[in-house]
Amino acid sequence: MEEKNIKILAIESSCDETAAAVVENGRKVLSNVISTQIDIHTLYGGVVPEIASRKHLERINQVVKEALKQASVTLEDIDAVAVTYGPGLVGALLVGTAEAKAIAYAAGKPLVGVHHIEGHIAANYIENQDLEPPFMCLIVSGGHTHLVVVEDYDKFNIIGRTRDDAAGEAFDKVARSIGLGYPGGPKIDKAAKLGNPDAITFPKAKMSDNPYDFSFSGLKSAVLNYLNHAKMTGEEVNPNDLAASFQKAVVQVLVEHAIRGTKEHGFRKLALAGGVASNSALRASLKEACEKNGITLYYPSPIFCTDNAAMIGAAGYYEYKKGRRSGWDLNAAASLKLGER
Repeated sequence: MEEKNIKILAIESSCDETAAAVVENGRKVLSNVISTQIDIHTLYGGVVPEIASRKHLERINQVVKEALKQASVTLEDIDAVAVTYGPGLVGALLVGTAEAKAIAYAAGKPLVGVHHIEGHIAANYIENQDLEPPFMCLIVSGGHTHLVVVEDYDKFNIIGRTRDDAAGEAFDKVARSIGLGYPGGPKIDKAAKLGNPDAITFPKAKMSDNPYDFSFSGLKSAVLNYLNHAKMTGEEVNPNDLAASFQKAVVQVLVEHAIRGTKEHGFRKLALAGGVASNSALRASLKEACEKNGITLYYPSPIFCTDNAAMIGAAGYYEYKKGRRSGWDLNAAASLKLGER
């Protein structure tokens, strides 16, 4: 008897993207609709939580309808509704969870709460049909920098994490300081291609008690000190050289830790996840290092690196298959840690 195809309607609203998707069997994306608020928040130099929440409210119904339409399915065809319930901006998360609960209740479908970072990891399953746990995963986003052993689809062991700023935060802050604006990641990446990565030597922090942990606050401070010194001495700053040099320092640390962790834990598979996973220098450097060390590298297309609902549908499918269901009391959990339920 042929096994039934499982279709998940997924909703993501943890920050400044209102997204909905329909995913089949955790790997096949039938639709992936994203309404971004970047243009709005660019005016303020970063995400304004209250504005983000209001925009989610305005757009979420249309985004869900469009996802169902593009997938050519109705709510009757859906097997479960998956939604990001943490971590993220609490007001933004509340919009998504309320929408998902209302739809699931009205349609008589199971509700599955999904961890946002679990979704970023699961984004790798969409285009890499052969990827299955266990493997090592480097998660690099605006709020998280983690090195994680993915033991199973729902089981994670964090072996390294940032002590202060996440890599994405450092990109945003440095971009702002050199006048590139928001969002910092793509703008640093673009400027760095025009600059000399060896123009300025910036420090790389090393943690004596855990070689897999990260720290980017010292690097961020070094950039600010460089800018202040240049201002006081009247020295001209080349923003492209600074962007390239800063990016090189970040990428070197990420790659060194990821390769070391993968080898020392006996893995031959390394996945990259999170918004910063679309950074071209990080991808190129990690690819080169993996080839040198006999490691197979996996990473999602850029559309699945940014916040999107397809990744939530992928993660939600495996939660659903494990028999996990959320109650109608599912609530936003702004500080939810990976592996918490």
